[in-house]
Amino acid sequence: MTILFNGIAEGMLLFLLSVGLSVTLGLMNFVNLAHGAFAMLGGYVCVGLLNRLGVPFLVALPLAALAAALAGVVLERLLYRRLYGASHLDQVLFSIGLVFMAIASATYVFGDQQQPLVLPAYLRQAWHWPGLDFDAYSLLLIVVGAILAVVLHWMVTRTRFGASLRAAVDNPRAARGLGIDVERVFVATFALGSALAGLGGALGIQMLGLNPEYPIQYIVYFLIVVAVGGTGSISGSLLASLLLGVADVAGKYYLPQFGAFVIYVVMVLTLIFRPQGLFGRIAAK
Repeated sequence: MTILFNGIAEGMLLFLLSVGLSVTLGLMNFVNLAHGAFAMLGGYVCVGLLNRLGVPFLVALPLAALAAALAGVVLERLLYRRLYGASHLDQVLFSIGLVFMAIASATYVFGDQQQPLVLPAYLRQAWHWPGLDFDAYSLLLIVVGAILAVVLHWMVTRTRFGASLRAAVDNPRAARGLGIDVERVFVATFALGSALAGLGGALGIQMLGLNPEYPIQYIVYFLIVVAVGGTGSISGSLLASLLLGVADVAGKYYLPQFGAFVIYVVMVLTLIFRPQGLFGRIAAK
């Protein structure tokens, strides 16, 4: 039960970190490999607010998400929107360039060392039940991830914004003819994806650490979640994150020599039988 609980907590953290990429890649059809840079920005903002200004942790989290969202809006306005119609290769090369710029900037400002973070006392509490050991921090990850999963699924599938976004991506010209402000929808979506990355980066410092190499270290995990879950699917990202989180924790516990590779084995097996991902759609030819 302890392994299962810790696996679910790790899976929820993967979901928080990767769902923003699922939004921009799956819903906007934009390959933003600089997604990890927004998560790193959220982490550094959270650390700065906590360590230098003494801002409470639960207040620093939304502020970190807001900072990442603002950075996303600025970059979308100045750079990203110029590449919406470009090939995926151009988008990949551009976003990888942003990753290296983010790494260099973070190294220059903060140095190359790990950033210290001390959680408040109420998040360091731990409880021991028969067959189950769990702590408040992991419980927070599960609760926040579950709430966001429900809200995002409702937003994408049940609201006018979600319908406008799908229309703007599928046929921008027709969407404009129907009165949809495509540019505003895109910038709002990009801000949402960046905010989710910033929130995940701030929440995940305790588990993943934080240094300038963060965008490179964890981009593979973000892409694995999106690939296994299916691009553009909130439910798929959630299920894939939970599956990979539990498999990763269980593999490292039962197979310590090979545990780090279990997550890749799960990805390969999933894509053999479901090339489009668990909830992905097969593209029409």
